[in-house]
Amino acid sequence: MLLKKLFRTLWQYKAQFISMIIMVALGVGVFLGFNVEWYSLEVNTKEIYDATGFADYRVYSDKGFSETELEAVKAIQGVEDATRFLSLNVSVKDDTDTLALTVSENMNVSGILLMAGEEYDETDTEGFWLSDSYAAANGIGLGDSMTLTYQTISVSGTVKGLVKSSEYLICLPDSNQMMPDYSSYGFVYISPAMLDQAIPSLYRKLMGSLYHQINVKSDLDKAAFVEQADKALGSTRLILSKAETVSWAEAQGEVNEGKTMASILPVLFLAIAILTMVTTMHRITASEKTQIGTFKALGFKDRRILVHYSAYALIIGLIGTALGIGVGYWLGWYIMNPYGAMATYIDMPSWSLHAPRFTWYVLAGINVFLTLIGFLSVRRMLAGTAADALRPYTPKRMRHLRFEETKRFKALGFGTKWNLRDCVRHKARSLMTLFGIVGCMVLLVGGMGMKDTMDSFLDVFYGQAINYATRVNHDSENASLEEGKALAERLKGDWAASRAIQIGDKGYALEIYSVTHDKVRFVDTDMRIVPLTDEGAYVCARIARDFGLTPGDTLTFSPYDSDEHYTVPVAGVLDSMTEGIFMTEAYAARIGVSYTVSCVFTDETDIPEDAHILNRQSKQSIMDSFDTFMDLMNKMVLLLVLAAVVLGIVVLYNLGVMSYTERYREMATLKVVGFKDSKIGRLLISQNLWLTVIGILIGLPAGVGVLQYLLTALASEYELKLTLGAPTYLVSVLLTFGVSLIVGLMVARKNRRIDMVAALKTEE
Repeated sequence: MLLKKLFRTLWQYKAQFISMIIMVALGVGVFLGFNVEWYSLEVNTKEIYDATGFADYRVYSDKGFSETELEAVKAIQGVEDATRFLSLNVSVKDDTDTLALTVSENMNVSGILLMAGEEYDETDTEGFWLSDSYAAANGIGLGDSMTLTYQTISVSGTVKGLVKSSEYLICLPDSNQMMPDYSSYGFVYISPAMLDQAIPSLYRKLMGSLYHQINVKSDLDKAAFVEQADKALGSTRLILSKAETVSWAEAQGEVNEGKTMASILPVLFLAIAILTMVTTMHRITASEKTQIGTFKALGFKDRRILVHYSAYALIIGLIGTALGIGVGYWLGWYIMNPYGAMATYIDMPSWSLHAPRFTWYVLAGINVFLTLIGFLSVRRMLAGTAADALRPYTPKRMRHLRFEETKRFKALGFGTKWNLRDCVRHKARSLMTLFGIVGCMVLLVGGMGMKDTMDSFLDVFYGQAINYATRVNHDSENASLEEGKALAERLKGDWAASRAIQIGDKGYALEIYSVTHDKVRFVDTDMRIVPLTDEGAYVCARIARDFGLTPGDTLTFSPYDSDEHYTVPVAGVLDSMTEGIFMTEAYAARIGVSYTVSCVFTDETDIPEDAHILNRQSKQSIMDSFDTFMDLMNKMVLLLVLAAVVLGIVVLYNLGVMSYTERYREMATLKVVGFKDSKIGRLLISQNLWLTVIGILIGLPAGVGVLQYLLTALASEYELKLTLGAPTYLVSVLLTFGVSLIVGLMVARKNRRIDMVAALKTEE
């Protein structure tokens, strides 16, 4: 009998049950989906790191490393393995593409993972092991011939393997580009033997000094390793830990961002789902009070009645969780699949989905908690004797508030008074409605505000600050300063020099600029274009934040491979894609910093042949990579907008139906005394709109606050400045109002079916 009663009640309150199932499914889905995203990324990146021997430290030198120095590093206690490593950007002959030509003498460190073709052979003098993503984007297959050029040197061979590498997990040519573009940039591995054959005389002359990098596997912490490496090599070198490399830092940043998102958005959905369950189960058990009393009078024990009504909450939890698991894995797959959002950024071989173990415990806990809500709701109705339980549920008596005795309140219209009293009488329902509207606004403002912020960022940094057509990378190691300046003069462009420096115990870049043609501009922390002056050094916002620097303070830095120290005044703070300090050519000459030109910025399209030109990078190629980025951004914004609309509709409809049920007798009374259906409908809608206005007023600043927190926590490396356009505010407000109005109209239509006689026969 109770089983039949279970299904009849489920059908009777189908709107409430369906809405609660949807809310639980959304909460579980968002919670599981975001956790699947970051954990899958963590597991899959660890697989390629381990498979390719991703290095823990990278030691750099402008002069290169000999085999003797490599052995000295290997001899450090705590070093597991090490290799000399070469990575330099070369051009693809008869093409504008650039490849990172890579050589690792020991493929157990910073090696490759074969995806197709022949195994890597360190003695092979004709083979290329090419990035499979670059090959796919450019229609290159196994056995195809390629010629790579570097200055006057050419290296020719055939593609013998398609590979992936953890060193190029995020394959970017430089810090100016935010998204990989495999159609124009990739990587290729060759053997030391092929490198020796390509430039035998230079290779023998420099005795291996082409290897400007030693990659090291070690469990030592950075301070200990730096100290031991400096002793072993006899001088201070630039040493970066894996946490300071793009392939590790950006991937782990995505993991941390996923963890942060998993701790914010799911909380909103789960909180609304739980609060909705509390209010709805209380209302359903109150409506079922007479049925509960009947069961008690017929001799059913309290325990059996408790189990029966707790089953409703359990069923909601189990169905919602099952649907939520599907939603969660779909959301995880949407982000983490080889054709999805993350695949355009991170080049991994495996895209399997994994959920952290704790999520299953949380889901089990959610179902226990939801069942407990149902249990506690019905237990209240079982208090007392069977006769007590048989009496219909009577809401608590409403006391007059002091405000109601004021002249201002008495001057209000009937509808306003009625709705105000109802809001105070049913505080939980009113607060839940308010909470749902605030949540809707937070999602809308956060999603569309992020797009506004990114649009502003791209416009300032890449629409205004980058004022050149082509960046020409210059050989700063083998060319003189005068040759670099002469190239800039021929190209009618500005130039920059770059040196690795140390501030404290961290490595940064020192960039020196000569800006005479307005090809490069600089952005301050207020997103305004500002010129560099000759009054000191400018620091990026991250350095200013980390070291507590403001204009007028002093900063000391030391170039690597040098015993010199420079103390300079801070002339200003800049927003920059490069983590470093900046100064003019004149100021660098004044303090005596040595440098050579590393790149020239020009509008010239006809770049002359020059032995010291390494490669060229167009501004358009940088901008093209953002098309993919903005496409992903638009999809995420659309997802958040849809989530906000679903959240608003489900919460407001569920609570609207509850409000209608709770005021059923009152509305019947109004109909008896002559109120028309349209008038009663306006009373219902007006209360929703009041709460919507209050929710919007709270939700707008709340959405801005959440977005600001996310920008700080998730995108601090991009130095984003919060920007919200008028359309974002307008669309957020109108969409929330629209959802509230539509739901209000849906609920208001129900008053036409009020049975006045039956309603007024119930006990007050």
